[in-house]
Amino acid sequence: MKFSSYKERRKSWPLQDTINKIIEVNEDIAQFWSNSHGWAPSSAADLLEKSRLDWQVSLSHTLHRWVDAPEANAPDHDGSLILAWTNIGTLVENTMKLFLSVYLTDYRVDEKAIMYKGKVVDPDGAKFYKLIVFFKDKIWMDEERDDRNQWVTKIQQRRNAIHAYKNREIGSFEELHQVIREYLDLIEDLNVRLPRPDY
Repeated sequence: MKFSSYKERRKSWPLQDTINKIIEVNEDIAQFWSNSHGWAPSSAADLLEKSRLDWQVSLSHTLHRWVDAPEANAPDHDGSLILAWTNIGTLVENTMKLFLSVYLTDYRVDEKAIMYKGKVVDPDGAKFYKLIVFFKDKIWMDEERDDRNQWVTKIQQRRNAIHAYKNREIGSFEELHQVIREYLDLIEDLNVRLPRPDY
C-alpha cells in the first residue's frame, strides 16, 4: 500500500479517528524519544529526556474537545475556537522542536540556526516564528516548502489570538478541523525522517 493512497483514504475518516491516530503517533514518539540514551548523541538524548513529550500526548487527547463546535452564537464559541487554535498550534510547534532536538548536533552547527545574542538557541527555547523561518529555509522539502510554510504560519497567527486584547483573525471550526487532519500528515511526514534503529 502506498503512503500517498493511505493519506487520500483517511481524508474521509471521522475526525475522532484522525485524532486517535494523532494520539497513537505522539504516544509512540514520546515513548521512544524520551529514552534514547545509548544510541542517540548524548546532547540530543539529554534534551529529549527533559522535554515534556508526555504533555504532547496529553495535548493530543485534548483535541477531542474541539470535535463538536459550539453554536456560532453561543457565548463560548470564540473563546473555544481560540483555545482550540492554541491547542493545535502548540502541538505543531512542539513537533517542530522535537524534529530539531533529534538532529540537535546538526542543528547547532547549521549556518541558519536560531540565534540570540550571538548564541545558538536550542530547540526547546526557540520562538515559534523563528522555527517557521528555519523550517522554511532548511527542513521543508522543495515540493512542499511554500504550502507547509503558509500552513504553519496561519496556525501560528491563529494561535496568537490567545493574546486576546488585540483583534485577530480566528477562522472557523471547519478550518480548525482541516488543520487537525493535516497535522497528522505533518507528524507522520517528519517522523519517517527521524533515525530509529527499530525502523
